[in-house]
Amino acid sequence: MVVQTELSDDDIDRVFHALAAATRRDILRRAIEAEHSVSDLAREYDMSFAAVQKHVAVLEAAGLIVKRAEGRERLVRADPAMIARARALLAAYEALWRARISRLDLLLAEDPPTPASAASNEGE
Repeated sequence: MVVQTELSDDDIDRVFHALAAATRRDILRRAIEAEHSVSDLAREYDMSFAAVQKHVAVLEAAGLIVKRAEGRERLVRADPAMIARARALLAAYEALWRARISRLDLLLAEDPPTPASAASNEGE
């Protein structure tokens, strides 16, 4: 079974890459809660402003956040549409694995053949 998604393989790679770093996941969490300037985000991390900007750029390239200019500031907010598409992708993978586990459960629930029935089936 192949998981069908409205995201391209490149989109999926960018999303998983973006979510692979704890700092980016935290930035995304904060951007989901409220819109923040990149400067406000940078104050919360023990890294340079430029490093935080790079994390924001990775999230933006993945489509998980949207950046907009307001005067001299760059404001960051989460993109709920892309987050929903990523969630749908993960739900499709979950459904795939649940179906496999259900099939395995059915196989394990079947009565195993007894040695006598297996031997009688060999003669057929």
